[in-house]
Amino acid sequence: MSKIALTPNASGTGTLTIAAPNTSTDRTLTLPDETGTVLSSTSNVSVQATQNIPAFQAKAASQVISNNTWTKITFSTEVLDTDGWYDNSTNYRFTPQIAGWYQINFLVQGYYASSGQWIGALYKNGSALIKGPVINYTSSSEAGSSLACIVQFNGSTDYVEVYVQQSSGGNVNVDPADWSHFSGYLVRAT
Repeated sequence: MSKIALTPNASGTGTLTIAAPNTSTDRTLTLPDETGTVLSSTSNVSVQATQNIPAFQAKAASQVISNNTWTKITFSTEVLDTDGWYDNSTNYRFTPQIAGWYQINFLVQGYYASSGQWIGALYKNGSALIKGPVINYTSSSEAGSSLACIVQFNGSTDYVEVYVQQSSGGNVNVDPADWSHFSGYLVRAT
């Protein structure tokens, strides 16, 4: 038979109180066989108390965007990747392995020698999910497309990438490093 042991913290002076609900119905609390797990009766989901929130952030490399062509941005410099779910060398995509809702953000800045338009889009599983606003720019200027949204992932195969398109009549260079970045983090597991 298992036992419950309460171990006091040597420096703690607080009191732990376990109170029965104000009901005549019997209740059972079943603890999972995991260290550090906290239960919530409202969500019916166990959450690791010591678990970090999965998150990533990457910066773009120098890249040329051809005229009127949707082009995937190569965010190749990882700033943060808590769980190794961001691919910064082959596919430049985020594939989270916990099902849930994630805050996803990007900013892609370009430098233009002539006037035109610039638009960014978040692609999920190879198709455009959400497009940012169309930015009109003039010659010798910089403009960027940014987006912040909540996206649901299945926790196994769903992934997101960032694409941009420009219409200058020629090539446009992406401003790398701090000007162009891609990030995300878990908001709520499902």
